Amino acid sequence: MTHILRATGIVKEYALGRIRLRVLDGVDVSIDRGQFAAIVGASGSGKSTLLHILGALDIPQRGQVWFEGQPMFELEPLRRLPDLRNGTATRGAREGGAGAFGEVIRGGRTPTVVAPMEQQRNGLRNTAFGFVFQFYHLMPEFDVLENVMMPAVVGRPAPRWSADRTALRDRAVELLETVELAHRLHHRPNELSGGERQRVAIARALMNRPEVLLADEPTGNLDTKTGGEILERLRAFNAAGQTIIMVTHDAEIARRADRTIRLVDGRAV
Repeated sequence: MTHILRATGIVKEYALGRIRLRVLDGVDVSIDRGQFAAIVGASGSGKSTLLHILGALDIPQRGQVWFEGQPMFELEPLRRLPDLRNGTATRGAREGGAGAFGEVIRGGRTPTVVAPMEQQRNGLRNTAFGFVFQFYHLMPEFDVLENVMMPAVVGRPAPRWSADRTALRDRAVELLETVELAHRLHHRPNELSGGERQRVAIARALMNRPEVLLADEPTGNLDTKTGGEILERLRAFNAAGQTIIMVTHDAEIARRADRTIRLVDGRAV
């Protein structure tokens, strides 16, 4: 197998008032293509933080992540830490500093600069990576079919969207059939059960045929039976070749993955 993702020396810190809290302290980890990996650890150990960095949703202060051999981050010295105490962190702070990344508050203004590397990460998030979260994050004003199609709409010029509409709709319907929700195409999220919403979220995450599916506590908001059903669906996609990285606090669920990555004291063991 070959590494599809490789992270080396990942460091992530936050501010808690005057205290610097190092959540990740030099994490090294690699994920093979086609692997189903579970990230586990105590509450606050940095499981979700690591997942978000691997998926380019967050930026480390130090270290690097390679996707298919290409670096994802162009790091600058950290100038301001995200503050966990009062929520005053700017996007620029979350993304590793000022300058080329994000928004930096200066005198009440928030100028935005988008660097080429950030544009590349934006593309990765929408095409190479698919995301499933504990709380679904479905858009309530759209029906199930429209929610699943949404990743294909984002970033697509209007003329291309019009030309591709039929093919994209067919892809979304196919995914909903796979998760056994073809009968719910035109229902709104508030008309679905928790398990059905998570199945919609999985279908949405796979809409753009991502290389890697990243799941952050996908069963954490579900009862044991429904959570088990969601896990079996993830395993079925993995059996078909889908690379999956999943954060979980449930030891039983973690045991059903191919590999377990445990975070202890900010490091992977």
